[in-house]
Order: sequence, then structure tokens, then C-alpha cells
Amino acid sequence: MTQGPGLRAMADLATPMSIRVGATLGVADHVAAGATTAESIAVRCDAFAPALERLLLHWVWLGLLHRSSSGAFDLTELGGQLRSDHPAGKRDWLDIRGSVGRGDLAFVELMHTITTGGSAYRARYGQDFWDDLGSDPTLRTSFDTLMQRHVEADDAEIVDAYPWARHRTVVDVAGGNGALLATILRAHPGLHGVLVELDEPAARARAAFDSAGLRERVDVAVGSFFEPLPTRGDAYVLSAVLHDWDDESCLRILRNCRAATTATDRLLVIEAVGHDGESVDPRMDLRMLAYTGGKERGVGELADLAARADLELVRTHLVPGSRYMAVVELAPAGGQDR
Repeated sequence: MTQGPGLRAMADLATPMSIRVGATLGVADHVAAGATTAESIAVRCDAFAPALERLLLHWVWLGLLHRSSSGAFDLTELGGQLRSDHPAGKRDWLDIRGSVGRGDLAFVELMHTITTGGSAYRARYGQDFWDDLGSDPTLRTSFDTLMQRHVEADDAEIVDAYPWARHRTVVDVAGGNGALLATILRAHPGLHGVLVELDEPAARARAAFDSAGLRERVDVAVGSFFEPLPTRGDAYVLSAVLHDWDDESCLRILRNCRAATTATDRLLVIEAVGHDGESVDPRMDLRMLAYTGGKERGVGELADLAARADLELVRTHLVPGSRYMAVVELAPAGGQDR
């Protein structure tokens, strides 16, 4: 049996916070641009040089930086992943001024969540996660950008996982900037698309569809999944939506989608259900709990929620190439054409 890190190392806060603070200050970018001393880096990121040097030495210990005999710092291959221009885009996820980095800091209030069931995010910041994003355009843009990157990594495989061409109109409910819908439409020229989103993301989605040359094949409707849907289609998509919400909120969303469907329509729930449909990621599950009171759910739990909304499971389409994503196909209960 391989021995993992000790309990103290597992619980250590110094390392993750030093990485997040350094990422927020853009340390890797500054070093890559030629700043090789604590003093020169501090000038560029408006930091206190003596304190920054101690953080840099911790980075050396972690293997993110190398320090030469002359005292100059330079990036290791691992540290280079924290550059803003690195294709993995990890710095933006760790930046504590961004939506996810700020959200992760709510874990310091996890005791509140575990003992009361309340949101750690609200305990730390005084308002719910979604209200916080709604009141700060910078945070909202950060969140939309990060979610776009996250979803786009699986978009092509999602398109291959389900027979989209069987439909005429695909309605992507809360589809962000429309990246998934655009990928589906490009792969299936006979499809029409509709995106349902709130005002600001809807405006960004319109611009994105125009840039992609899809203006004639897609409509953008302003609306919320907590209200009756403002459009019709024969396939409705909820991609990475339900895990953000508790069971009662999910039921409201599912019931509004159900109200829009006829007997032969489909509701396609795209979620991270685990490699076997039930082994969800416990780390993400805890994050959803702390952020929003949401939950990672396997196919069984999704099917149970669907049944309460007068929907039934038709089949599960595992996303090829993914260890955790699936398209969970739902239909109105008792409908025809299974």
C-alpha cells in the first residue's frame, strides 16, 4: 500500500495560500518578463519585498522556482504553469480576485457549513455566491470565462455522446456564452438552436454567435430557469447547472423544463456523474456545498429528482474520452417514442 502525505501535510494552509497569492500577484509572469529578484518583482506587483522574498523561497522549496548561486530566481517547468499565457490557464483558477479563487477562500468558513448546513460563502462574504457575481461585473466575467474553459474541454465529446441530429431545435437553458450550443450546431447543420440566459450573458452570447457565423441558426432569449421558459424546442439542455443548486431549487428548474416539453421531447442533463455514473468527485461535492449549497449527483439521484418533476430516465450516454461526464436523457413520464 502506497503511503500518502501525512495529516499535517494534508491540512497545511501555507502552501496553497502561497501559490494562490503568488498567482494573484502574477509572480510567474514577472519572472518570465525578466524580474529575477524579490525587489524587482515587488516593484512590478506592488508588494512588500522582504515578505515577498519569503514567499519566493517557499516556491523554491516547492519546486516552482529555482534560485541560482547569485540569488536570481527563475521559473521551473512546474512554476511556468502559473504564467498567464500558459495553455492550461491555471493561474486564472487560482487568482483570489477571480470568482473561483474568491470562492475557494470561503472554505475557511466550512465549520459553519458543516454545523449549520448554511453557505460558507455567505458566512464569509455576507451574500450568496450568485448575488455576489450579480453585483460585481468583474466577478461575473471571471466566472463566465472560467466556466467556458471548463465546459469547452468536453464540448466535442459531448457532441459525440448523444444523437443530436434526431432533434429540430435544441434549447440550451442557462447556456452561458453559448459555446456548447455553437459546437452542437456546427456539428449538425440541420439543427436550430435557442439559448436562454440572463441579460448580460445573453448579450455576450449574441456577439459570440454572430462572430461564429451562426446568427441565422440560433436565437437568444432572455430568461431564468426559475421562471417559465420563454421558448419552445424539442430538446432542452441543462449543462453543469443542477450541481449548483440544492434539491428544492433543482426541482423548480426541472419542473419549468418539464412544463415546456411535450410527450416526445427530451431534457438532456449534462453533469459529472463519475466513471460509473455514481462515483461523483467528493472534492467538487464539498466545493458545491460550501459555495452554493449545491451537490454533485450520480445518475440515481438525478433520476429520483426527475421523477419528482414528472420526468423519467430514458438512458445515460457516457461522454467518450471523459472519466466523469455523461448526458443523462430524460423524457416526460409516460410519454411515447422511447
